[in-house]
Amino acid sequence: MRNWLKAWLFVVVTLMVNACGDTSNEYTIGNCYLVIDNSAHQDATLAGCMNPNAPGMFCIIKTSFRAGVNYFEFTDNAGVSSSKKFNEIDSRRSQILGYNNGLIVGFSALNNPTSFYAFDLECPNCYDPQAYPVRSKPLSLTSSGMAICSVCHRQYNLNNDGFIASGDQGKKLTRYQASTTGPFGVLSVH
Repeated sequence: MRNWLKAWLFVVVTLMVNACGDTSNEYTIGNCYLVIDNSAHQDATLAGCMNPNAPGMFCIIKTSFRAGVNYFEFTDNAGVSSSKKFNEIDSRRSQILGYNNGLIVGFSALNNPTSFYAFDLECPNCYDPQAYPVRSKPLSLTSSGMAICSVCHRQYNLNNDGFIASGDQGKKLTRYQASTTGPFGVLSVH
């Protein structure tokens, strides 16, 4: 009876290990916490990428510190930029924008237009958070919904889950869980 039980457990464990196949986590854990209430900021650049009726519009979000004040910096893939001062609530929140102070957010224009994405701004194949000194390898956006690395020249398709569209094989973009309640609503990334 003991041998039967061992054999049965072996089969169950083998099936459990192989059941998932070659999968990877869709979302990255950690390194990001952002909440922006755009009903308070009324920023049109941010609103554009939080609009489900404008798929394919993506926005880089960063923070800056100027003259003793924290700002949100927004730049969309049409080249429009804006900035908003942190309000009292923003100042009390811990804002962690990915690996090195930068996120890309927006709705997909392909496959499922209701998919809302948040990607890290750093190239996942060039940026090494363990390197010393840490050197930023930020991506730039194109109007067609691509993120391009100036170091490795890979192009990542923001509309297609951040997969590499052009260049050497490698990792797809680092993705975070994100949601929005609409253009002038709340953006949440974690």
